Order: sequence, then structure tokens, then C-alpha cells
Amino acid sequence: MADFLQLLIAGIATGAIYALAAIGFTLLWQTSQTINFAQGEFVMLPAFFALAAMKWGGAPFWLACLVAVAMSLLILGVAFKGLIVDPLIKHGAMPLVISTIGLSIFLKDGVKDAYSAEAQPFPAIFPDRLIEILGVKVSLAQIGVLIIAFGVIFVLQWFLGGTRIGRQMQATAQNPTVARILGVPVERMILYTFLINAALAAMASLLISPIYLAKFSSGETLGMAAFVAAIVGGFNQVRGAIAGGIIVGVLDNMAAVYVSTAYRQAVPLVLLVLIILFRPQGLLGRKEERAV
Repeated sequence: MADFLQLLIAGIATGAIYALAAIGFTLLWQTSQTINFAQGEFVMLPAFFALAAMKWGGAPFWLACLVAVAMSLLILGVAFKGLIVDPLIKHGAMPLVISTIGLSIFLKDGVKDAYSAEAQPFPAIFPDRLIEILGVKVSLAQIGVLIIAFGVIFVLQWFLGGTRIGRQMQATAQNPTVARILGVPVERMILYTFLINAALAAMASLLISPIYLAKFSSGETLGMAAFVAAIVGGFNQVRGAIAGGIIVGVLDNMAAVYVSTAYRQAVPLVLLVLIILFRPQGLLGRKEERAV
């Protein structure tokens, strides 16, 4: 039982990180109908921003983390929207999907050629020391990840529902035409969404890299996990992305122990297929009807 609880806690910690990336998927879709298939690389890249700042800039770890967040906001937020999404979104979804797939390949190969093809150790934000709680040994690093990830999610939920800008962003997501008529600066709200997505990706990167190392290829796994989490929870609901991330994280850890490490990634995919077949709107999503 203690081993099961340890796996459960570790799965929730991993799932909370997946949820951060899945929320970004959901927010971009809600506000700009953008599906970013480079989201995994967006989570992979900030760790290398931090490593580069420490290696070539001699920055201490805390400053390197700030540099990583700032670079993420600039490149993965402002530049991504201005150089890729804005010119292509007017031509429909397919050109944008193809471009984000190409962007994911570019970012992955760019990191491999510019930095290293080998997995890089990443400094831990929290000490990896075990403590015992009610007979269950828990890592301080996992507790720290849970606190930060759920803290970020709570602040984001409060921001979206309890602030004027957050409500304007929700109005933009629900109906941009009506929001524009009511005086909401729709383009600015969409930009804010891209910046939030970049910040969430940077946070997820800094939290997960000490656990799984910084690897140029990690975006494939992270992107798939975030995409599955968003679909399973509900692509049009932030709370669905949170629930989906936790479910995928727990299943991933449980499958590695009780099924096989070779097939651990297949278990969330099986869940994805079942959700698409029996509840295509996701566990917490709402049905959307569109005129054709």
C-alpha cells in the first residue's frame, strides 16, 4: 500500500507538470483556434535557455531561470504569435498545423546542433531528500513540484476569473466578435494568452527537467502527454486540462510499474482512443455545435 501511495504522489506531481502544458494548449485553442504541435518543444526549450545562460553567460542558477522565463516570453510568446500564427491563421487551420509541426522539428534539431545531443543534468530546485509522512516516504522534490505547479494553476484560475483582464480574456475566448463590439481589446487579450502559454511552458520545463534531464528529444513525450491530457480532460475547459494532466501523469507512473516500462506510453494513448470514441468532448469538456 505504501508503494502504491508513493507512485500515486509521484504521478500527481508529474501530472501537475503535464497540466501546465495542457492548459497552454487549451488557452491557445480557446482564444485563437490555434493548435500548437510544437508545445512539447516549448516545454523542452526553456531548460536549455537556462543551461546556456549558466554555461556561456556564467549566470547563477536563479538568474538563469529568470533568463529562461524572459526568453520564453519573447521567443515562444511574442515571436511565435507575430511571426507564425498571425500570418498563417487567416489561411485556415491546416497551414498553421503544418507550420507548428515544422517548428517542432526546427526547435528539436536546433537544440541538438547548437547545444548537445546528449541528455544534460539540470540543477534541482528542491533537495531530493525523502521524508516520511504517515508511513509513506515522499520526496521533498515531489512536494515542491506539487506546491509550485498547483500554486501556479490556482493563481491562473484566480486571474482568469477574478480580474478584469482575465474576464476579458474569457470573453475573447467565448466570442471574439461580441467582445470586440463591447470594447474588449481582443488582439491584446490574444497576445496575453500566448504570453501565459509561454510562461506555463517555462515553468513546466524548469520543474520537469531535474527529474527527466534536459534532452533535445523530450519534447516528443511532453507534447504527446500534454495533448492527450487536453483531449482527455476537455479541450475547451481549463479545468479539464488540469484533470487530464493529473490522470495522464498517474496512469503513466502506474503503467511503468504494473504494466511495463516499454508500454507505459501506450496506456495514455489507449485512454485517448476510449475518450474519443465514447466522450469526444472530454471528461469535463462541453459539447460545441457549429453550423456548417
